[in-house]
Amino acid sequence: MTDQEFDVLDELYFVTPFEELIEAVDLEEEEVFPVLKALLENGWIKCYRDYSEELLPHEVNINRCYQEYSYLATKAGLLAHNGR
Repeated sequence: MTDQEFDVLDELYFVTPFEELIEAVDLEEEEVFPVLKALLENGWIKCYRDYSEELLPHEVNINRCYQEYSYLATKAGLLAHNGR
């Protein structure tokens, strides 16, 4: 796990909209996108349309819609984050 992945996961213990995530981590949007993509590919985060509607994996279009999503760490993501 990279330092950036660790920092992003640190903010995703609760469902967090993209804009709030950008404000919370000390990274630019261009830096956060590849981190979110890697976390999603590892199964360490879930994507939400809003605070209550989790997207199924086939519904997620991280390349086009990442700014519209909210994010939450998965159990595997939390274990990876805490085991670091």
